[in-house]
Amino acid sequence: MIYTVTLNPALDRTIWVKQIKQDDTNRIEKEERYAGGKGIDVSRVLRKLGINGKALGFVGGFTGQELEGRMLNQGIGCDFVRISGETRTNIIVNEMSTGHQISFSGRGPEIQPYELMQLIRKIEEIDNLEYMVISGSLPPGVHPEIYRKIIEMAKGKGARVILDTDGESLRVGILASPDVIKPNIHELGRLVDAELKETSEVIEAARKIQEQGVEIALVSMGARGILLVSATEQWLATPPKVEVVNTIGAGDSAVAGFVYGLVEGKPLKESLALAVAAGTATTLRPGTALCERDDALRLVPEVEVSAI
Repeated sequence: MIYTVTLNPALDRTIWVKQIKQDDTNRIEKEERYAGGKGIDVSRVLRKLGINGKALGFVGGFTGQELEGRMLNQGIGCDFVRISGETRTNIIVNEMSTGHQISFSGRGPEIQPYELMQLIRKIEEIDNLEYMVISGSLPPGVHPEIYRKIIEMAKGKGARVILDTDGESLRVGILASPDVIKPNIHELGRLVDAELKETSEVIEAARKIQEQGVEIALVSMGARGILLVSATEQWLATPPKVEVVNTIGAGDSAVAGFVYGLVEGKPLKESLALAVAAGTATTLRPGTALCERDDALRLVPEVEVSAI
């Protein structure tokens, strides 16, 4: 089974206004709410692609209950640790007159040590772990060492581990040798302390990370696509040109698309094409609705994948 870990989930509240006016009332034209957080986004997209899994993490308060209820209504299995704090809310404002999008991300509740250990015990008790996707930022009160701990536990159970985070969390997590990492070009640059511009520079940086035991580096480069670097293969997948409605969640959808390919036993080249197609499909949807299966599969033939 596939498990996702989201330590700082959120309820995404997406609103639309005709025009943002300062020092005046802004009338909301439409509002939607979604379960959010990077790992939760991965779970949602995997479910849309027909893959069952289970979401792990922390939820608290009425917001946490709504988040879990929305996931259950989408057919997504959950096994969250219930905490004393309130799950955060993210607010995404879409200005209809300009197409601009403004995001406000909540800080999140502080996690108590005993709550952290409840999550550890849940992971210890898993007996059917095949893939684990660990994504997102850390909530207050949690040290990046938790990512190394979880990766070591998952790999000890024979699972393949995908890590998608940034900064010190990524740096510490890599010490446990996750199978796949998915930084963007800026996150990879911070990891190797260099400004990366050319594709050759990105490949060289990815190779440095592989020396630490990482099997595959997926590096997203915006409109240039996603670069895959493994010990034996190097591919660049370029997305088709589409009318972008929204970019939130595109990276998480790409992770889900790649995992979907691995689960289906597809080669890395085809899994990468699925990643780019899923990420691109998400940009067609407003708010944080994420991609639909039909959109993703329709776009796969339009993704250009080339060896480099």
